[in-house]
Amino acid sequence: MEANPTAEGGPDDSPFDLLPEAGGRAAALCLHGLTGTPYEVRPVAEALADAGIRAFGPRLAGHGGTPELLAETPYTAWVEGVRQHYAALAAEADRVFVVGLSLGGLLSLDLAAEADVAGVVSIGAPLALSWPIPQAVPVVKYLMPMLPKRSGSDIRDPAARARHPGLPTMPLKSVHELVRLQRSLRPSLGQITAPAFIAHGVHDHTARPADAQKIFDSIGSEDKELLWLENSAHVVPVDYDGADLAERVAAFLAARL
Repeated sequence: MEANPTAEGGPDDSPFDLLPEAGGRAAALCLHGLTGTPYEVRPVAEALADAGIRAFGPRLAGHGGTPELLAETPYTAWVEGVRQHYAALAAEADRVFVVGLSLGGLLSLDLAAEADVAGVVSIGAPLALSWPIPQAVPVVKYLMPMLPKRSGSDIRDPAARARHPGLPTMPLKSVHELVRLQRSLRPSLGQITAPAFIAHGVHDHTARPADAQKIFDSIGSEDKELLWLENSAHVVPVDYDGADLAERVAAFLAARL
């Protein structure tokens, strides 16, 4: 799915609130990844709106500014911001789903472990980072505060990768906060009982595909599905399998209205 252009001709990376034409009393909170923008979950959100589900995509705390601002944002600010957005949607909708990519997937699972969500979708969530990142990043973040993204975002489609918006560097302090969130979340996965849809790109070089299977096996949900995207890397919603993913997520959630 093509990006919605801004007035300047670039991709629209702004927050969104997509309302279904026929109205409806269900909503989905759509969460992007670390150093990313709402743009990367908008294709799924548009499919949800077409299926009769309001789709709200905010910026996560610390995003939308400089890498330095993000570097000073603790993971607890991401968690609290998501819970505030969920509470606001729950005050207006009868049923609220949560959908997230990467960091957004972890935050979606974290919310589903604590709140009575109507369903949870996790896409490319990194349940743990490979050795030695968790062990080294608490020290390395002071020696090398920013890690340049030399090859861009983890997307197989070269055209999609070239136009993908986001920060050009990864603050290693933010990676450390991601590790802290992972450690906080892993013991809580069994508390998740909402309908769950877990998806992961087979060619993901950012989050291990095996993590999707671990999430699927660890959550307490009885109603759950696991989808492998055979032609995509990490940012699946804008990669080769994006249209298929959006259709499958919309169908899964619409069937549980």
